[in-house]
Amino acid sequence: MFYFLVIVAIVICVLLALLILIQEPKGGGLTSGFAGSNNIMGVQRTGDFLEKGTWVLIISLMVVVLLINVAVPKGGVAGSGEDLQNQINKPVPSAAPISPALPKATDTTKK
Repeated sequence: MFYFLVIVAIVICVLLALLILIQEPKGGGLTSGFAGSNNIMGVQRTGDFLEKGTWVLIISLMVVVLLINVAVPKGGVAGSGEDLQNQINKPVPSAAPISPALPKATDTTKK
């Protein structure tokens, strides 16, 4: 189910990108090509179709993304919390104490 929803979301994204690229900014788009011939083959308002199609794809993408969030497989294996807690509670080995009597660095440069 999860993978099916992911594939549907990808298809919706591709269709949405193509639909947005068809449109021109400021309301031109495909309607400018049919401006003089509004009655030929029933093309009246292509811009409305493209706008409604964009909204339908955006809303369907939001719904699919929410469904993906619900259908996402749960990560981890049963009992893994106990293993994680054991790793957290594992005692840390103590580091070797730092000796305060370190040899002084000698100046090897000659004056």
